[in-house]
Amino acid sequence: MHKSLINIREYLDIFDDEALNNAIKDLTIPEILDQWDEFSNEEMIKLFTHVDQDFKVSLISEIPAQDQEYIIENLSTSGINNTLSKMEPDDLVDLIQQISPNVRQAVWDSLPEKIREESEFLFKFDEDDAAGLMTPRYAAIKNNITVSQAITFIRKNVEKVETIYYIYVIDELKKLTGVISLKEILTSDDKILISDIMEKDVISVREETDQEHVVKIMEDHDLLALPVINRYNKLLGIITIDDAIDVMREEQTEDVYKMGAMSGDTDSYLESSLLKLITKRLPWLVILLLAGTMSTNVINAFSDVAIFAAFVIPFMAVIAQTGGNCGTQSSTLMIRGLATGEIHFRDFLKIIRKELAVGILIGIITGIIIICRSLIMPPRVEIIEALTIGLSLNLVVIFSTILGAIIPLTIDKLGFDPTVAAGPLMSTIIDVFGYTIYFQTIKFILMR
Repeated sequence: MHKSLINIREYLDIFDDEALNNAIKDLTIPEILDQWDEFSNEEMIKLFTHVDQDFKVSLISEIPAQDQEYIIENLSTSGINNTLSKMEPDDLVDLIQQISPNVRQAVWDSLPEKIREESEFLFKFDEDDAAGLMTPRYAAIKNNITVSQAITFIRKNVEKVETIYYIYVIDELKKLTGVISLKEILTSDDKILISDIMEKDVISVREETDQEHVVKIMEDHDLLALPVINRYNKLLGIITIDDAIDVMREEQTEDVYKMGAMSGDTDSYLESSLLKLITKRLPWLVILLLAGTMSTNVINAFSDVAIFAAFVIPFMAVIAQTGGNCGTQSSTLMIRGLATGEIHFRDFLKIIRKELAVGILIGIITGIIIICRSLIMPPRVEIIEALTIGLSLNLVVIFSTILGAIIPLTIDKLGFDPTVAAGPLMSTIIDVFGYTIYFQTIKFILMR
C-alpha cells in the first residue's frame, strides 16, 4: 500500500497541515477512494480542502452521492462553485441528478450561466440513451480548412474539450461529415485540406440509441470516443470511453441482480436503505414463491406414487437440484452468448441440436452415477427401482438442458432481457417439470 495512504488519517487527526499537504500531494484518486468509506465527515472536508482544484473536480465525481451532498453543503459557496464549474458537463449533470432537490436547486442557482446552458442541453435527453451519456465538449473542425488551420484551432481550444483522441469534421450546418485522428493531422502537409484526408465513413450513434448498444459498438470497434448525432446527422456530442465503462459496470450489476431474482436500481449496497433492499428483493421472491407452489401441486397430484413407492421421496431433491443446475448452466451460456453477439435466435435449431446432444451425454453419465449410488449407499433400492431413478434423471437432465437454452433465446426474441431467465427463476421452472417427469416415469414403469 502507498506510504502516504497509510498515514493520511493520522495526519488528518492531528490537523498537521504541512504534513497533510506532503502526504496527499502524490496520491491518486483510486488510492483515496480505497479508504474513503473510513473517513469521518470532518476528515472528508479537511481532505477535500487540501487537494488542488483539478483533484477536487475528479474526486467529487467519484464519491457517493451522500458525500457529494455533504461536501457541497459544508464547503464555502465560492469554493464548491469553482469546483463544480470545472467539472465536465456530463459529470455535473450526473451529480445534480443524484443529490437531493433542496441542495440541487442551490447548486443550480449558483452555477455560471454558460455552465447552466450546457447542463440544460444535456437534461433534455433520457439518461438511459446515448445522448444521456455524451459530453458537448468535443473537438470539431470544418471540412474546408487546411491542416495548418486545424492545428491552430486545436491549440486554441484544447482546454475546452474533454478529449482529442479523435477530431470530428463538420460542415457549415454542423452535420458530421468525417473524423480524423490527431496523429493524422500532425503528420500531414500543412496545406492539405481536411476534407482530403479525413475518414468519411464515421461510426456514430443516434441520440436515442440505448446505452447498452453504445457500449457494444465501442467495444466491437475499439473506440475511445463515439459521436452522437440527431436524425439530421447534426453532431450533438461525444461519448468517451470512461463513461462507457461506467455503463458497462451498471449493466453487469443489473444482470447480476436479475440472475439473483432481484429488481431495482444499481445503488451501492451500503448506500441503500433497508426499505430499498426489501423492495429490490421482495417482488421476485413473491413471484418465485407462487411459482414454487406449483411444485407442491405436482407432488400432491402424484401422492399415489409416493405412497406406492416410498423410495422416490429421498431422491426428489437430487433430481430437482441436478435438473436445475443443468438448466442454469445452459441458460448462462445462452445469456452470455446473446450479450456478446455470438448467439442469435437464427441459430435456434443448431443450438437445440447441440444442447440435446450435451443433455443426452450428461444425462447418461449422471444417470449411471445415481444408479450406482442408489444400489450401494442408503437408502438402497432394488435394481428396477434404481434403473427407474437413473432413467428419470436422464430425462430431467435432457429436458432441463434444452429448456435452459430455449427460454433465454425466446425471451430475447420477444424483446425482453434474457437475464431474468437465469438463477432462481430457471430453477423454479425446472423443478415443476422435473418433478412431473420424475413421478410420471416411475408411474409408467413401476405402477402399470
